[in-house]
Amino acid sequence: MRAFLDTNILLYSISTAADEERKRMRAIALMDRDDCVVSVQVLQEFYVQATRASRADPLPHELAAGLIKTWLRFHVQENTVPILQGALEIKRAYGFSYWDSAIISAAREAGCSELFSEDLSHGQIVEGVRTVDPFR
Repeated sequence: MRAFLDTNILLYSISTAADEERKRMRAIALMDRDDCVVSVQVLQEFYVQATRASRADPLPHELAAGLIKTWLRFHVQENTVPILQGALEIKRAYGFSYWDSAIISAAREAGCSELFSEDLSHGQIVEGVRTVDPFR
């Protein structure tokens, strides 16, 4: 089964913070898998967060865009109307933010059984997708 990577996994993979070294290594190991899925939303969020001027170590546009191009080797789940509708249902049913709900909806649509993220409750199963906090 496929594994969906949330934005924080991609961001940790580029972290230069000494206190995030363990997370960086774990994120890189996850991204070495052959069964990873990301969504257009995840790639967009990565770009915005990685290049923001207030970040301690902002990436230049060329580097961030180059990383995204590299990550197109993963299965990339497009943003679609069914994902939007699914996100709205997940938000209503579980009370997550819209953006977290869209991530879960995209993971489900892509056929993922696991969602790697530190932003949701470890072990929680939503719509058949189990959240795994890989940094626990």
